[in-house]
Amino acid sequence: MPQFLVNRQAQPNGDHEVHTLPCPYPPAPENRIDLGWHTTCHEAVAAAKRAFPGNRINGCYYCSNACHTT
Repeated sequence: MPQFLVNRQAQPNGDHEVHTLPCPYPPAPENRIDLGWHTTCHEAVAAAKRAFPGNRINGCYYCSNACHTT
């Protein structure tokens, strides 16, 4: 089961990206919020949306592509 994190800093389009570790383009350590271990990126994105309901959440194109929508 992979470990996931969400970027505290939004992308230029306003999305906070969920990353699977290891990721070739992870956020800086000070911008990482641990989401824990999940079976899929869909579970991790759902966890991030529950934890941060006011934020737009999206999967990283490079490491969580199945959850990348914008």
